[in-house]
Amino acid sequence: MLKVGASQIFAGRSLSSDGNHLPSETATETAPLETAQSRMYAGDFSAAIEALNQVLTEDEDSVDARYMRAVCFRYLKDPAKARADLDALKRIVPDFGRAYQEEGHLYRDTGDWSRALLAYQRACQFNPALLASWKGQAAAFRSLGKEAEAEQAEAQARRLESLPNDLVAVTHLLHEGKLLKAEQLCRAYMQKNPHDIEGMRLLAAIGTRFGVLEDADFLLETALELDPDNIQLRLDFIDVLRKRQKFEAALTQATLLYDREPDNPLFQSHLAIESMQTGDYEKALALFRTILEKLPDDAATLTSRGHALKTLGEQDEAIASYRKAARIKADHGDAWYALANLKTYAFSDDELATMRAREAGSDLGFQDRIYLCFALGKAFEDRKEYATAFEYYERGNDLKRVQTRYKSDQMEEELQAQASICTPDLFEKQAGKGCPAPDPIFIVGLPRAGSTLIEQILASHSLVDGTLELPNILALSHRLRGRKRVSDRTFYPRVLHDLDAEKLQALGEDYIENTRIHRQGAPFFTDKMPNNFRHIGLIKLILPNAKIIDARRGAMACCFSGFKQLFAEGQEFTYGLDEIGRYYRAYVRLMEHWDNVLPGEILRVNHEDVVNDLETQVRRILEFCGLPFEQACVDFHKTRRAVRTASSEQVRQPIYKDGVEQWRHFEPWLDPLKSALGPELVKT
Repeated sequence: MLKVGASQIFAGRSLSSDGNHLPSETATETAPLETAQSRMYAGDFSAAIEALNQVLTEDEDSVDARYMRAVCFRYLKDPAKARADLDALKRIVPDFGRAYQEEGHLYRDTGDWSRALLAYQRACQFNPALLASWKGQAAAFRSLGKEAEAEQAEAQARRLESLPNDLVAVTHLLHEGKLLKAEQLCRAYMQKNPHDIEGMRLLAAIGTRFGVLEDADFLLETALELDPDNIQLRLDFIDVLRKRQKFEAALTQATLLYDREPDNPLFQSHLAIESMQTGDYEKALALFRTILEKLPDDAATLTSRGHALKTLGEQDEAIASYRKAARIKADHGDAWYALANLKTYAFSDDELATMRAREAGSDLGFQDRIYLCFALGKAFEDRKEYATAFEYYERGNDLKRVQTRYKSDQMEEELQAQASICTPDLFEKQAGKGCPAPDPIFIVGLPRAGSTLIEQILASHSLVDGTLELPNILALSHRLRGRKRVSDRTFYPRVLHDLDAEKLQALGEDYIENTRIHRQGAPFFTDKMPNNFRHIGLIKLILPNAKIIDARRGAMACCFSGFKQLFAEGQEFTYGLDEIGRYYRAYVRLMEHWDNVLPGEILRVNHEDVVNDLETQVRRILEFCGLPFEQACVDFHKTRRAVRTASSEQVRQPIYKDGVEQWRHFEPWLDPLKSALGPELVKT
């Protein structure tokens, strides 16, 4: 039986109303494009190019026109011009699968089956509904003498051919970022076919892209009740549960797959990753060892194993695992960046040459190129070749910014709404409500501002559990926005005025309960999600006795450190000097507001003060948190615990001052940052 209420998701309830940063969906039905398309179908490719040139004269970044013109050039046997359009297309939309499919066709036409295969594989990675790419993979594998792999690719092609046309179209729209159209078509299909498993899975995928994780969770759970043996459904469910920080539930699902087929490396890998999320690193490492006994040259597993070892502080073993992955697969950017992200690793001349050669190559995947650019930036910075280092940092940021589509204006509008709506009247009206638990210590601010150091200091105390960057407050803010996120952008935080005492207490109690999985039994715990500074009003309403520490670092040092860092997810504002400068400025303004409306409730800890006088700042932090002094907090680097952030290796060392002014080496290139910050912040 379909769960009661699931039909609501299929009948008119728009997932897109929960979208935060919606992707653009440029209309393609313009007259010149229609003309070009009709001429292509007629085989008149030269005439089609004339129409497409008209479109590109007005909009050189038109995805549809670039793609169609590349196809025309291929049919006209002009691969150089086709490739130029494809290169431009991949710069505009780096995850556009059809561009890689066309690239595969170009290599196929010249008999270069190895490169054709790579292109077809990337096409399917970005859009698994590309039938021609699956068939292209099969042909490539067969030409390379890999019959088993060819049969697997053909099986995927047959599966696609068996799907209803509407669902194939939904998959194309989903993976080309046209989420509004994908949702409309998928909901229309599901109204007629409410028990269609693939339709439910696709609707859940659309919800995940929009950030509507509760609906995606519900859809996938319902679909699994109807089809419990569907492996892809369960893999999707694990992904959504992890995004929702429901780690125990994700572990349960991964265990079900593992128990079904214990020798399957894919299921072993998922169980290892979910074991890491729940803190069972020994089990994760044992599973990684099992996988590597069968697949000793699997670069992804070697890298994942390195991540687990790094988190546990086993740096030498982590380095060995990362280096082996990079040796085996030199274009595996994740391994190279993992080495750089240790902050303590020095690349050899040979390693540097390999990275540069790979980054300069045309066959490198988009994400791998991003990884390598940031790794090369760090490598050249360590060698004091600052101009070259900045060139790579800037290139990596430019690529990442295309991928994230972050808009500073929208973020500033959201932060201003917090200040204008969370007034003294709100806190007076809601005083005395919420959950009275004093357990959480929130460490907020910007990334790379010293929050991991403060957390390590506190986690070294016998009464405090160090956790990680918990997403619970951010998830709650999304839920409070509800389905008015687009139509009424200030519904949250405005709704905070309307929450009654029972609701505020329930929300606080839910936070305490849902974060319990990360605790080890101490009476207090840290939550160091830096972005929680946006929601201090919400925090103090639902958890009035929680402590809040603002980890502050000088503007230039903090912003440039963020610019140099490639984050696992989120923090889209860091991928540009102007963007991060504007964000820092807006952060300072909002923190000034919280200081005014919540006097004495926030402790500001300047990173430079911690570096210059550690013990004084440790005593100050502990006093604010109501904790007795313990020497272990001063000797924080001796504390053994899992640390998952970019500063994991730095907080395992004593305080050092060398990093405070590192940004000055790059000052000749930082005028855009200074301009965005303004003169008063540049001096801080």
